[in-house]
Amino acid sequence: MEHASYFFLALLWIVGWGTVGAVVTPRIYGRKDLDVSQASLAGAATGAAGGPFALLPLWYLTPELTWKWVAIPSIVIVIIFAGSFAAADPNNLCVTNSGFVATQLVNGLVIGTIYGLMALGLTLIFSILGVVSFAHGEFYMLGGMAVFYLTDVWFPGLHPLVGVLGAAVLTFVIGVIFERLFLRAMNTGQVERPGEYAILVTFGLGFFLQYLTLALVGANPKKVPRFFEYPTISLPSADNPTLLKVTAGTIKMFNLISIPSPRFTAALIALILLVLLMWFLYYTWIGKALRAVSQDRQAAAVTGINPDTMNTLAFGLGTMLAGLSGASLVQVFSWVPWVGIPASARSFVIIVLGGMGSLPGAFIGGLIVGLVEAAGAGCVPDPQRAASYIPAYGMLILTLVLLLKPTGLFGREL
Repeated sequence: MEHASYFFLALLWIVGWGTVGAVVTPRIYGRKDLDVSQASLAGAATGAAGGPFALLPLWYLTPELTWKWVAIPSIVIVIIFAGSFAAADPNNLCVTNSGFVATQLVNGLVIGTIYGLMALGLTLIFSILGVVSFAHGEFYMLGGMAVFYLTDVWFPGLHPLVGVLGAAVLTFVIGVIFERLFLRAMNTGQVERPGEYAILVTFGLGFFLQYLTLALVGANPKKVPRFFEYPTISLPSADNPTLLKVTAGTIKMFNLISIPSPRFTAALIALILLVLLMWFLYYTWIGKALRAVSQDRQAAAVTGINPDTMNTLAFGLGTMLAGLSGASLVQVFSWVPWVGIPASARSFVIIVLGGMGSLPGAFIGGLIVGLVEAAGAGCVPDPQRAASYIPAYGMLILTLVLLLKPTGLFGREL
C-alpha cells in the first residue's frame, strides 16, 4: 500500500467516525434527558479520535460533557492527521523543516490578530444593532485606500500613522452617516421587516462603495511602503544572533522563526487597538452603556441610556475597526477595490466560529482562522495552488461549526 493511502484512510476514519459520533451522541443523551448542547461536538471529536473504541464507552456511560471531551480528542485528531500526512508526503517542508513550520504558525498568529480586529468590528455591530453588515469588507478596503492616498498621493511624506488615523476618521464618519440615514429607521417603526431591510441596505452600501472606488481610483493595485524601517539589532551579538535578529524587512527569532516587518507592525497596531477597545468598553461610561444596550435595550433605556445613540456609535466604531484593519495591512498586500470581498467572508467565518456577539470569541476566532490558513497554505507545495486554497479553509471551518456547534465557541444558547 502506498504511503498516500494511509493519509486517505486516516481522513476516512476521522470524517466517518466523526459523523457517526455527531449524529448518534445527541440522540443517546436526549433519550436519557441529559444536556445535549455539547453532545454533537463532543461526539464528533470523540468518534474522530477513537472511533468505536471511544464512542461505545461514551454512549454507555454518558458522562457530563465538559471541555475535556473536546480538547483531548482534538489533540489526538491532530496527531493522527499530522502522522498520516507525514507518511503520505515525507519530503514536504512541513515534515522536514521545523523552522518553516514554526514560521508559518507564528505568522498565522500575527495575521490572525488583524483578522480578530476586523471581526471585532462586525461583532460589535451585531451585538448592539442585531444586524450583520454586508458592507464590512468595503470599509476594510476604504481604510487601506485612505492610507495610500493620504501618504503617497495627496501628502507625500506624511507619516503612515497619521494616514492610519485619517482612515479611522473617514470610516467612522461614513459609518455614522450611513447609520443615521438608513439604519435608524429600523428602530422607529418605519420599516416593516427590519432584518431583511438591514441585509439589503448594507449589501447595497457594499456594492456602492466598491464600485464607486473602482470608478474613482481604477483597478490598478495600490501598495504602501513599510510603515517603519526597523534598526538592525542582533541579540546576543552580531556574530551569533541566536535569540533575535532585526533588519529593515525581517524579524528573525531563535534562528527559526522569520516574520516580515510589515506584518509585525500591523500586528502591533492591531494589539494596541484591541487593548484600547477593551479599555473603552469596560472602563468608560460610554463603553459600559454600549455593553448594557447589547444585553438589554429596554433596561438600558430605563437607566437613561439612549439606545439609538448607542446604535450610531456602535456602527461607527465597527466600521472604524474594519478601516483600521485595512489601514494596517495595506503595507502587506496589494490593494484593489474588491479586496474587501474575501476579508468580509473571513470576518463572517470568524464571528460564527467565536460566537455571534462575543467579543473574546471574535478575537480567538481570528487567531484560529489565521493559524489554519497559515498551516494549510504552507503545507501545499505549489504556491499558486496554496493561495487559491486559502478561502476554502474558512468555508471548511464555517461548515464544521454550523454542523457541530452552531452557537460558536463562546456563543450563548437562544
